[in-house]
Amino acid sequence: MTTDTPSTPLAPAGPLLARLRASLPGRILVRVLSAVVLLWAVATIVFFLQHLVPGDPALAILGGAAANPPPDAVAAVRAQYGFDQPLLVQYGHFLGGLLHGDLGDSYTMKEPVVAIIAEQIVPTLQLTAASLAIAWAIAIASTLLSAGRPGLLARIGSGLEVVLAALPDFWLGVVLLVVFAVTLRWLPVVDGGPAGLVLPALTLGVPLGGFLAQVTRDEFDAASRQPFVLSALSRGARLGDVRRRHILRHAALPGIALSGWGLGSLISGAVVVEVIFSRQGIGQVLVTAVTSQDLPLVIGVTFVVALVYVIANILTDIAAVAVDPRLRSSIGDAS
Repeated sequence: MTTDTPSTPLAPAGPLLARLRASLPGRILVRVLSAVVLLWAVATIVFFLQHLVPGDPALAILGGAAANPPPDAVAAVRAQYGFDQPLLVQYGHFLGGLLHGDLGDSYTMKEPVVAIIAEQIVPTLQLTAASLAIAWAIAIASTLLSAGRPGLLARIGSGLEVVLAALPDFWLGVVLLVVFAVTLRWLPVVDGGPAGLVLPALTLGVPLGGFLAQVTRDEFDAASRQPFVLSALSRGARLGDVRRRHILRHAALPGIALSGWGLGSLISGAVVVEVIFSRQGIGQVLVTAVTSQDLPLVIGVTFVVALVYVIANILTDIAAVAVDPRLRSSIGDAS
């Protein structure tokens, strides 16, 4: 009678990933690997989608079909930029340049894509940062004023948050522009200074503020029923202080976690807002690049937006640990 020696099963990927995330270096490693995969996927998808768009990029480089360039010039441009090579070969060259931080040269502007984006990214980041600050100001104010309150005030606050979250960016931008810039003339229509940042930031920040307020309100109501609230009140703490210092800290965690996604949506919304308010930024650059089939510039802007999204998610993790020290202690205990 023979017995088979049981083989040692391989450790499943799920527990291994959980063990990595349980330590701080492991969480950093997982985050970095996820960011690399995300950036590669975004660049790859945009690369192949742009090649599916009808039209010849060689003609775009030579001024478009209306310029009617001679066939010899078109063939020379195709050979110079490698358009005559197989698509997979072009993709390989693209990935090689991406690894070296080279996004190529713009077909229409005849400048390095990195230089163009570096010049235009600052106004867009200013707009998104101001919009995120407005969104959180709305969320915190609405939560403290109406969340956990009995009667009509809570219903008004909840209804207002739903309305704000449902406002379309393009519609709100036009309304704000007509009312405050054209009719009342309180703010400039087009201005590169701080005054010109108010209306675009409100256009992006108000709907996001309504959404964050909804999330924060739900968590605030749940935290208000926790035992630590009764304990703090029994020690003589005032209700207002408990709401601001204790309940709001717990209620803000889901909103902080969603802020990374919110920052990505703000940058995406900046494409529309920068066109409406004639602001400089990568939104304007992206619209121009798409209409002129400027493939390197389209890929570069999309790649940078994805990179900002990844960095924003890392910053939200850090902010969550700063707001709730229990997360820091849990990582230390697990490691």
